[in-house]
Amino acid sequence: MRKKEISQILDFYYEKCHVHSFVEDDPISIPHLFTKKQDIEIMGFFASILAWGQRKAIILNCKKLIGLMDGSPYDFILNHTDKDLIPFETFVHRTFNSTDLLGMIAFLKYHYQTHESLETAFSKFLDKKDEHVGPALIGFHHYVMSLKTTADRTKKHIATPIRKSACKKLNMYLRWMVRKDDTDIDFGIWNQIQPSQLLCPLDVHVDRNARKLGLIARKQTDWLAVLELTQNLKTFDKEDPVKYDFALFGMGVMKEIDFKI
Repeated sequence: MRKKEISQILDFYYEKCHVHSFVEDDPISIPHLFTKKQDIEIMGFFASILAWGQRKAIILNCKKLIGLMDGSPYDFILNHTDKDLIPFETFVHRTFNSTDLLGMIAFLKYHYQTHESLETAFSKFLDKKDEHVGPALIGFHHYVMSLKTTADRTKKHIATPIRKSACKKLNMYLRWMVRKDDTDIDFGIWNQIQPSQLLCPLDVHVDRNARKLGLIARKQTDWLAVLELTQNLKTFDKEDPVKYDFALFGMGVMKEIDFKI
C-alpha cells in the first residue's frame, strides 16, 4: 500500500473517531468528570492503570474509586487517614488488588506532598532533546518501585521499557495529559513533555490495524514494535504522531477495517 493511501486512511479515521461521542464510553471519560488539574491527573492515572478488560467494568471500578475518595481525589490523597483506607481493602480489578491500590495511593501522597503536579514524576527523567518518552517511563517505574510502600507485585502494573514492555497504559496516560487538540478530548495540561516525544499506545486493535497498513513489521508486540510504529506515524505528522492512535484504535472498535474511503 502506498504512503499516500495510508495517509488518507489514517486521516479519514482520525476525523471520524476524534470526537467526544466516540470516547464517551472510553476510560478517558473518567478524568473528564473533573476540572481541577490534580483530580484529572489522579483519576487519569487510575483509569489508565485499570484499562484492560471490558470498558464497562473499567469505568465502573474507576467510579467506585471516586466514591471511595469522597468525590475529591486530590483532597483525599493528601488528607486521608489510615481509617479512611479501610474500605479500599476489598478493591479488586482483575489482577490489580488492594495491595497495589494502597501502594499507589501512598505513592501519590508522597509525590504530591512536594510537587504540584504528577507531570514531574515523568518529566524529571526526560530531556527536551530525548527523541521519545522512554527515559521518562523507565524513571517513573524506578521512582514508584523505590518506595517502601510499593509492593514488589505492583511492578507488573507499572510497565517499563527495560522489560521490553509495550507500556500501553502509561503511553496512553501520557497521551491524555500531554496532547493538545481543538476538541479537548486529550487534556494537554502538561507542558514539560512535547507531543512529538509521545509514543503510540499499542493494544490489540492498534496492533492489528497497524500491521494491516504495513506500519509494523516486527513480529513481537513489544517495546521495539512501539518505537517502529511511532517512527512510521511521524512520517505523516512528526509533531503529533500519536493523534493516529484514534484512527488505529477506532478502526478495530468499529470493525470497519476494509479501508475503503
